[in-house]
Amino acid sequence: MTNTLQRLSEHTCFGGVQRFYQHDSAVIGLPMRFSVFLPPAALAHDAAKVPALMYLAGLTCNEETFPTKAGAQRRAAELGIALIAPDTSPRGAGIAGEIGSWDFGVAASFYLDATVPPWSKRYRMETYLTTELVSLVATQLPIDVTRLGLFGHSMGGHGALTLALRHRDLFQSLSAFAPICAPTMCPWGQKAFDGYLGPDSTKWAAHDASALMSGCSGAPYPDGILIDQGLADKFLSTQLHPEHFDAACQNVGQPLLMRRHAGYDHGYYFISTFINDHLEHHARTLCHS
Repeated sequence: MTNTLQRLSEHTCFGGVQRFYQHDSAVIGLPMRFSVFLPPAALAHDAAKVPALMYLAGLTCNEETFPTKAGAQRRAAELGIALIAPDTSPRGAGIAGEIGSWDFGVAASFYLDATVPPWSKRYRMETYLTTELVSLVATQLPIDVTRLGLFGHSMGGHGALTLALRHRDLFQSLSAFAPICAPTMCPWGQKAFDGYLGPDSTKWAAHDASALMSGCSGAPYPDGILIDQGLADKFLSTQLHPEHFDAACQNVGQPLLMRRHAGYDHGYYFISTFINDHLEHHARTLCHS
């Protein structure tokens, strides 16, 4: 397989461009898709590379969800930040119960490398995101991956927290919307971890944000972590458990701004309301480093 990017579409947006790509992934062994918004600052012939934010979407989403629903491009254009949104999972792996061919099915990756067959052959999203995709955007797009932030929503919020904590040298800033904060303690996480990592639950903590933070000897993100959570979110008490991550941050001295919002649910109306705050949170680190 080659790692040449195939541009599927491009749309002018707030003086920048919103693009959608596909490429043959050597890590996954299948075609993968992602989207990129390039701000005006990245488009000049002699422009310097721009910082970027990688956004990880939730269970029922793909690479189109964030750029079409979050409303992030206007402020990203003003800040001069690129936005990268990968698909959530491999597609077409030929495994019973997987996500279908570019459509939602019953399994999603949880942004980890599966260790149990048949998932372990293709479901290697952690390695894909932190090595192959980062390398692709660094070498083929005007993006400076030494100034890279990570954020996400729901399952993608779990992915953002865990990948940032597992790859602190790669991601300089971190935030999340309604993340699954303690997947070892909720039905979504337990089902996914049992399938992808096997029934030995002692191996699951390595992919649990609250457990990872508890294992830190100090603050991994001294500039702070931002989390927004809607109090009308129907998954709050059964699946998300932000209180565990909050407590873990307090125990290790990690600055955390955990904002709880009355009336807001789990969807993109909530995300679009507070997206600019997240972009500005990341810009304070990425645009001045």
